[in-house]
Amino acid sequence: MTVEFIGMIGTRLVSEIHPPSDPPVDPAVVRRFVDAHEQGGFDKVLVGHSASTPDGLQVASYGAAHSDRLGFLVAHRPGFVAPTLAARTFATLDQFSGGRVAVHVISGGSDADQRRDGDHLDKAARYRRTDEYLEVLDRTWTSPTPFDHHGEFYDVEDVAPQVRPRQQPRIPIYVGGSSADAYRVGGRHADVHALWGEPLAQTAEQIAAVHAAARDAGRTTMPRISVSFRPILGTTEEQAWERAHRVLDRITAAGGGAGSFTGKRMHDATPANVGSQRLLAAAARGERHDRALWTPTAAATGAAGNSTALVGTPETVAAALLDYVDLGVTTLLIRGYDPIDDAVAYGRDLLPLVRTELAHRTPHPTEEIRA
Repeated sequence: MTVEFIGMIGTRLVSEIHPPSDPPVDPAVVRRFVDAHEQGGFDKVLVGHSASTPDGLQVASYGAAHSDRLGFLVAHRPGFVAPTLAARTFATLDQFSGGRVAVHVISGGSDADQRRDGDHLDKAARYRRTDEYLEVLDRTWTSPTPFDHHGEFYDVEDVAPQVRPRQQPRIPIYVGGSSADAYRVGGRHADVHALWGEPLAQTAEQIAAVHAAARDAGRTTMPRISVSFRPILGTTEEQAWERAHRVLDRITAAGGGAGSFTGKRMHDATPANVGSQRLLAAAARGERHDRALWTPTAAATGAAGNSTALVGTPETVAAALLDYVDLGVTTLLIRGYDPIDDAVAYGRDLLPLVRTELAHRTPHPTEEIRA
């Protein structure tokens, strides 16, 4: 049985406890991120997106040119380029990188950030657009003959690109979100549906909702599930919790922290996206859940992004991650508050424990990913 591990890279060192510093694009920092994750045994790294940050496809292209096997999951918002152009752009990078690209589709959880790029659609319309966008994207990658598409948002004719993905039948599609609209779109299109780290019971409910949406869409094979966490490790339990409280103190002292890779521009006092609302609801129910889930970091940041922590020794956190695997999670996205140092620690101390345990398990019957 295998589990995919995904980290996260940026163009400068920044986290909720590390204020952003210039320059906004530092090639040396990108190389350090890439080296830490590749040497640590990660399968992929997420390249984030906002209306204020460097272009993710170019970051991924640079990272791919400075690595040998690491994959790049590039966050992408539908609506700002045509899906046919996006298909060619991703396919070109997939060819140059040797088949190491995946697309993480985010319809947009912040109205304010959407408007920074001139998008004034409401949330429901954004998800309708994403649904149609992914249909065109998929057909552009896979259709054996030229095609036309006439829809609500896109009207294209005689689509027949010369460049196709190296990966066949197409580049993997990840879809993020915890709303009913997100479940519907992910259930229809996603190879992997991405969730933020909630308590086990609520995660199981979300997995069931994604799979129900997939069945409603006529799929007989289910999307895989990704869950994201912020592990805080210590040599002992006491050291881990001491570090966790130091992290929380720094976030609180900064009035919600220095922001994540986007800085503070994505930090909304009352977030509109359902994923953040669910994390805040979990925090309101209690600070500690299950084996090691800790929610005060989410509460302190307004749940701006994946912000719930798993706290403990590597053995404790590995066991907590395996609890989610037991629910059916197949992808674990983990990133730290000390982004590069934590990636090194995860690769050295955490990933091997999870993989060793999984190697001794009998594989579960798996549902093949829909092409």
